[in-house]
Amino acid sequence: MDEELIVRSPGRVTLTRMNELLVDRSDDGVVLITLNRPDLRNAMTDAMTAQWRDTMADLAADRDARCVVVTGAGTAFSSGGDLSWLGERGTGAEAVPQLRDRMLAFYRTWLMVTELEIPTIAAVNGPAVGAGLCVALACDLVYAAADAKLLAPFTSLGLHPGMAATYLLPRRAGASLAREMLLTGRTLSGTEASVKGLVNQTFPKDDLMSEVQAIATKIAQNAPIATRLTKVALNQDHQDLEAALRWESLAQPVTMASADMLEGLAAHRERRMPKFTGS
Repeated sequence: MDEELIVRSPGRVTLTRMNELLVDRSDDGVVLITLNRPDLRNAMTDAMTAQWRDTMADLAADRDARCVVVTGAGTAFSSGGDLSWLGERGTGAEAVPQLRDRMLAFYRTWLMVTELEIPTIAAVNGPAVGAGLCVALACDLVYAAADAKLLAPFTSLGLHPGMAATYLLPRRAGASLAREMLLTGRTLSGTEASVKGLVNQTFPKDDLMSEVQAIATKIAQNAPIATRLTKVALNQDHQDLEAALRWESLAQPVTMASADMLEGLAAHRERRMPKFTGS
């Protein structure tokens, strides 16, 4: 069983899982998740994967959480999947069914972040490689340190891309860049990734976390019901204009019937910050 340490300070209650993942929950609803194997450049080990699965399940049921930020401990975001176990296995066609089952479970666990109804942010503080890059791209918003390195060198390792790389990369920045990154293994700096639309914005390394925390706080201050429904809408990839109108004609009245809308209108009228409760 993982050790746990609870640290209390003004305005903050921190639950720290002592091994692979750090989870910091603030009173304002921002949850900071830190991949915590700096000695392995935050490779996604079996233990980290299990803790990630439990954390995502907890967040899916947490009505107080309003925004999630994911980053890495030390100098890297994540070096990707920990594939050291592959050397212990035999090769050949007979291994394919077992490998498929293992990898599919691995992918689905890490991509549970896409199923959260609350907004998610990746703070790419250093190298984001392969599956690690894909987890960052699976978040709603991606911010990177200017000197971070983003790459997906699957084929140079003799591997087909995984972790939905062939979906996430083209969806983020278009087919042209996705083909270049996946076929050549090209590395982008955070600055280049921002110019090409792979990440939302870059900041100097020392400013990254404070800037991302400010963005997360702003999201957390918005009305929770409206924010969740907006994320659902954006993730639907409406087939056409009519599909978007049908969704919005249902979702907007849901928010119109909420106490939060009345609070938002009152705060606007009174020129103050609203205090949304999610009701």
